[in-house]
Amino acid sequence: MTMSATSPELEELLLRAKKGEASACDELARDHRQATYIFALQLVGNADDAMDLAQEAMLRFFSTLDRFQAGRAVRPWLFAIVRNLARDFWRRGKLRRHQSLDENVPDLSRALADPGANPEQATLAAERRHRLWRAVSLLPATKREILVLRDFHDLSYAEIAQVLRIPIGTVMSRLHAARKGLRREFLALETPATSGRDS
Repeated sequence: MTMSATSPELEELLLRAKKGEASACDELARDHRQATYIFALQLVGNADDAMDLAQEAMLRFFSTLDRFQAGRAVRPWLFAIVRNLARDFWRRGKLRRHQSLDENVPDLSRALADPGANPEQATLAAERRHRLWRAVSLLPATKREILVLRDFHDLSYAEIAQVLRIPIGTVMSRLHAARKGLRREFLALETPATSGRDS
C-alpha cells in the first residue's frame, strides 16, 4: 500500500515504526524496497552493487527514523540515502563492472510494453527500449540521477531538490540538460556515426 506524504495512515505507520513495531517496519520496507533497489541500479549499473546499496539504505532509513520529520515523503528520504551510499562506493572504488540497465532490470522494459501490440511491433518496441536504457546508462551520473528521479520515479521538482540538495531552479536546468544528453545518446546509438557524446 503506497501512501502519500501527508496521509494519516502513513503518519500512523511511521509513528509505529519509530516505536520499533516490527509489522510497521515490514510494511514500510515492502512499500519502498523495489523502488529503492531500482534507483540504486539506475545509479550504479550493477545488480549486485544495487542490491547491497538498497539493503544498506533500508537499514540506514530505519536507524534514522527518529530524525524523520512528520509530513515528509518517504521516498525522497530513502533516495537521498541511496545516492549518498552510491557516492561513497564510487569514492572507495568498490563498484563492480557497470552493465546496461536493461540487462539487469527486464521489468523496466515490460512495464512499458503494449500488451495489444503485434509481434513485429513488440520486437521494434523492445529494441527501442533496449536502446533507451542503454542511452540512460551512458549518461554522466549527475544527469542520469536527475533524469531517473523525474522521468522514471516521478518525483516532483521539490522532492528532487530534497534528494540532491540543490535549488529547484537548478533541478529544472539540470533536467533540461539531462534530457538533451539522453536524446544525443539515443540518436548516437541509432546512428553510430553521430558526433561524440556529451560529457
